[in-house]
Amino acid sequence: MEVAMERVQAIASLSRSINTIPLEFIRSESEQPAITTVHGPALEVPCIDLNDPDEEKVVELIAKASEEWGLFQVVNHGIPNEVIMKLQEAGREFFELPQEEKEVYAKPPDSKDVEGYGTKLQKELQGKKGWVDHLFHRIWPPPVINYNFWPKNPPTYREANEQYTEYLRKVTDKLFKSLSLGLGLEGHEVKEAIGGEDLVYMLKINYYPPCPRPDLALGVVAHTDMSTLTILVPNEIPGLQVCRDGWWYDVKYIANALIVHIGDQIEVLSNGKYKAVLHRSIVNKEKTRMSWPVFLEPPDDKEIGPHPKLVDHEGNPAKYKTKKFGDYVYCKLNKIPQ
Repeated sequence: MEVAMERVQAIASLSRSINTIPLEFIRSESEQPAITTVHGPALEVPCIDLNDPDEEKVVELIAKASEEWGLFQVVNHGIPNEVIMKLQEAGREFFELPQEEKEVYAKPPDSKDVEGYGTKLQKELQGKKGWVDHLFHRIWPPPVINYNFWPKNPPTYREANEQYTEYLRKVTDKLFKSLSLGLGLEGHEVKEAIGGEDLVYMLKINYYPPCPRPDLALGVVAHTDMSTLTILVPNEIPGLQVCRDGWWYDVKYIANALIVHIGDQIEVLSNGKYKAVLHRSIVNKEKTRMSWPVFLEPPDDKEIGPHPKLVDHEGNPAKYKTKKFGDYVYCKLNKIPQ
C-alpha cells in the first residue's frame, strides 16, 4: 500500500510552506505548462444543446465536434443541477476526511484493477508524477459494482452517486445514438458494438490540491482516454487543456455543462472518423481543482475493432486492429505498442 506521505495531498501541505515542489513533479520543458500553453482567451470548444428539438442538428453538431475536436460540452442535458452538486459535495467531503479514513479505501497493492483510492495510475516515463490523488470505482451495471470502494463517509455518498448514475445513463444513450447516426449507422449500432447493456461505468474523482509551482507541474499528463466516451463534471476551477497543432489551450469552463471526450475505442470503432482527444490537466496555485469523469468502458473480454459497416476493400480498409478491451488497457498502461 502506498504510504500516506506519498499522497499528493500530504506533499502539497509540506510544499506550500517552502514554496517549491519535489523534483519528480517537475516536468521537462516540452511539457511545462508555463512554456507550452497558449495564453489568451480560453478555447471555446463546441457547446451543444442536448435538448434542441431539431434532432438532426444535434446529430450533425456531435458528429462534427467528434471529427474535428474529439471533445465537446453539452448543456440542457437533463441532469438536475442539485444532483450534480450533491455528487460534487460527497466527493469533496471524502477527500477532506482525515488521511487514515481515506486509506481504508486504498487500492490493494497486489491489485491489477484500478479501483480504490490512490495516487499512481500508470507507468510514467522518467518516473515523473502527476499532482493528483484519485478515487476509482464502478457505478454501473450492478453486477460489477464493488461497494468496498464506495466511501461510507460522508453518509450521502452512495445515494448521491446512484442518483447521478440514473440520470447519466439517459445522457449516455442519447450520445451513443447521435454518434451512431453521425456515422451513417442505425441509432443502436454503436452502443451494441461496444458492449450494449454490459457497458461499464467507471467513476474517477480527481483531486488536485493547490500547487506552489503550477508553472512546472501537471495534474494528469497528456493522454487520450482508453474508454469509448468519457463524460466529465468539473468544479469551477479551470484546468482542462486540449492539444491543437502541438500547442496547449485552456478549455473554457461552462457552469452546469458536461464535458464529453471521445475515447480510443470510439476512434477505433469509427475507423478514425471520430478522433480521441489529446488532453491534460494543469493545477492551481491557490485553489483545489476537482473533476468527476465517468469512463464508459466495454467489458474486458469484448473485442473492439472498426465497425464492419464502415470498412470495405475498395477505399476504406481497417486502420486499427481488433482486440479485447482488457488487452488494450494492459498495453496502454504499460506503454506496450498496440
